[in-house]
Amino acid sequence: MQETGTASSRSRSIISTQSRASSLGQGLASGSRVSKSSIPAPLKAKSLNPGASVHRMRRIIAEDAEWSLAIVPLLTELCIRHIVKNFQNNPILKQLPARHQQKVLNNLSPDLPLAVTANLIDDENYWHRCCVQRWPVCHLDCHGGSWKCTFFEKHLENLIKHFIPGTTDPAVILDLLPLCRNYVHRIRVDQFLPPVQLPPPPHSGDQSDSGSEGEMEEPTMDHYQLGDLVAGLSQLVELDLVYGVKDCGMNFEWNLFLFTYRDCHSLAATIKACHTLKIFRLTQSKVDDDKARILIRSLLDHPALEELDLSHNCIGDRGARAAAKLLSHSHLRVLNLAHNTNLLSLNLRLNRIEDEGGQALAHALQTNKCLTTLHLGGNELSEPTATLLSQVLSVNTTLTSINLSCNHIGLDGGKQLLEGMSDNRTLLDFDLRLSDVAQESEYLIGQALCANREEARQRALNASHFMSPLTATGPENPEG
Repeated sequence: MQETGTASSRSRSIISTQSRASSLGQGLASGSRVSKSSIPAPLKAKSLNPGASVHRMRRIIAEDAEWSLAIVPLLTELCIRHIVKNFQNNPILKQLPARHQQKVLNNLSPDLPLAVTANLIDDENYWHRCCVQRWPVCHLDCHGGSWKCTFFEKHLENLIKHFIPGTTDPAVILDLLPLCRNYVHRIRVDQFLPPVQLPPPPHSGDQSDSGSEGEMEEPTMDHYQLGDLVAGLSQLVELDLVYGVKDCGMNFEWNLFLFTYRDCHSLAATIKACHTLKIFRLTQSKVDDDKARILIRSLLDHPALEELDLSHNCIGDRGARAAAKLLSHSHLRVLNLAHNTNLLSLNLRLNRIEDEGGQALAHALQTNKCLTTLHLGGNELSEPTATLLSQVLSVNTTLTSINLSCNHIGLDGGKQLLEGMSDNRTLLDFDLRLSDVAQESEYLIGQALCANREEARQRALNASHFMSPLTATGPENPEG
């Protein structure tokens, strides 16, 4: 039966083919035109390697050459792409589920305006990308461990460093306040640019010569005033400033490093009004005694200040006395004045700086090369301070007088000081009265002081003998 069905099928196919051929022949015989579409395409020989033709291997032959069987993206993915593309004009984030929020944040550009992102985005990964794009090296530990705080603090510092008084619009900085007030805790600025100095106008020939040159106004060199900015930063705890210009090259002038009196008065009012400030540093700014007294006066009875650093300036004895007064009228825990090259005597007696303040001073004295007199009497110092001072005695070569009377140095502290004196050749006076030091230690320290005084006397004699022949030598007497 199967063979019979197959044979009948073949016969029907042959008859159909013959009928088509007959009709085609009749058309040709009658002279009628036959369309090309009605003519079946000739059969092509099968390729020996069907895999060589990609076209033959496709399941569907479409008009679009790039058409594929890839799955159409999910509607949520299309929505996320649309949100990211239009985020600047229509920022949608908080309304999304958490998993979709993260996808949006991962695809946002770090170049979006701060007015859009500042108070909307808290994701640390986003602000990390913003920081790395602008600053290849970022010390996260210096900014409280937050990438968002790091970005806004460095961005604000950069604006201040490149602000030119009289040229830059102050709104460039002040307009940032609503965006960064909650994220800036520290300001560290190592450059303040002075105003641009324009050449004086040429004098006309008919100008009156009655005015003297002394009446001409001096060009102002005042820098950017921080008052309005700091007043708007409610979370500020640290202010670290250097008044100078970096990379000035061949344009170097001393007045580029001038901390003016107007700068000083403005800064004093700024830090006095900032009740959240805990750390204030003003270094390498040519601060003298008068300016130091202005600044320190504004810090008296400050409710929060714990650390004051005025190192690498020009502060002398008058400035140090003002600092000593500050210790008894503040919550100060760290005072750094030790790198001032003009400071010869530091008197902090009767101030209760305790061991924390005493140890800070001892650390500074290990590298100080100018201080000769140190008075720390009546400051509730004990053995920890004595231990560090013994190290100072071993390396310091400028101190000639130390007063630690009326403290609690104790027996072990006295032994530590004695050990330090064994390597010291310059200290001439060491007051340890009422400091609980053992008599034996005090006696041996006194013996070391006597030896140092004798060596100092011998050096002075040798110097005088060396100078006397040079002084007595004169021109030879031609008569003699």
